[in-house]
Amino acid sequence: MSNLDASRFITVDLEIFSRQDLKPLVDALSPKLSVSYLGKEFNLNKAYLGWVWPQFKSPEDGILRICRLVQRLGTAERKLWDSAKSRSFDIGFRSPGKETYYWSAISSKAIRAAAELNAQIAITIYGPMKTVKSKKPKPA
Repeated sequence: MSNLDASRFITVDLEIFSRQDLKPLVDALSPKLSVSYLGKEFNLNKAYLGWVWPQFKSPEDGILRICRLVQRLGTAERKLWDSAKSRSFDIGFRSPGKETYYWSAISSKAIRAAAELNAQIAITIYGPMKTVKSKKPKPA
């Protein structure tokens, strides 16, 4: 990745949906992954996890590191992983500014590692966030 690319890449998060309780799987992936969300969504159990530290150098680095964690899971936790309805490596990018572009690629090595774990690769582009001005309280 170029320097421009590195400034646009945010992280790789892990999103899992399952009919089974995901807490044992989430516990096994700690402390490397922190829990952003663990609960119900779409009538399924959902876990959304992020890497703790140090941050990933690239999307490939993130996918491969999380894959290595999953490959090291114990038997019971790996069964939870395998039985999940969906597993996604969600790559987050900041959108480029006006009149610029962003390009990135995911290596076949990272794609193969995700496929071997029956996981998909998702991409989220974060655009400029709208700032909301706070209203000043009216004088009494």
